[in-house]
Amino acid sequence: MEKKNVGILLFKDVETLDFAGPFEVFSVTGQRSGEGNFNVFTIAKDKSPVLAINGLSINPHYTMDDCPHMDILVIPGGYGTRALLNEQYYINWVLDKSKEAELVLSVCTGSLLLAKAGLLTGLKATTHHQCLDLLAGLDPSIRIKRERFADNGHIMTAAGIAAGIDMSLYVVGKLVGNAVAEETAKHMEYPYWDIEIFE
Repeated sequence: MEKKNVGILLFKDVETLDFAGPFEVFSVTGQRSGEGNFNVFTIAKDKSPVLAINGLSINPHYTMDDCPHMDILVIPGGYGTRALLNEQYYINWVLDKSKEAELVLSVCTGSLLLAKAGLLTGLKATTHHQCLDLLAGLDPSIRIKRERFADNGHIMTAAGIAAGIDMSLYVVGKLVGNAVAEETAKHMEYPYWDIEIFE
């Protein structure tokens, strides 16, 4: 398949594994048999280092104004999403980029941003188990699911933190094939992922 662009949004107090899990999955997929299937990059409001929760500093590849086209948009979560709910620039950006992307994925409370942008209206969705009520409060039409992730086709949401790895492997399976997803999980020493659960 043609290499797809995966863009991951970063912001202050983003949860580290929310973005690093999908980054790892998509980055290493297909590398043992070639150059890989995905071109993965990070995006932030500007090029300044982004401080994730607990102080990890990340240098984004692109700004929200100059990032390349994304086939897959990943919106991670973390405590920082609460502040972004009140920043219309971020909400508008998520809404605009979601119209261009083939797939929109959220991890943990990244789903709150999708809900605020009106992207989850009438859809099934999940988030971190402690934030399900918060998600429901943003849009009562959302069909809350206490599941590892929820697939609506164009939009998928994952539960908290490590669930983003499962969802990303599931996406690899859909786009490249289950054998490739299984090989990626094996390479990552991730024994908890079982394709049979999600078929």
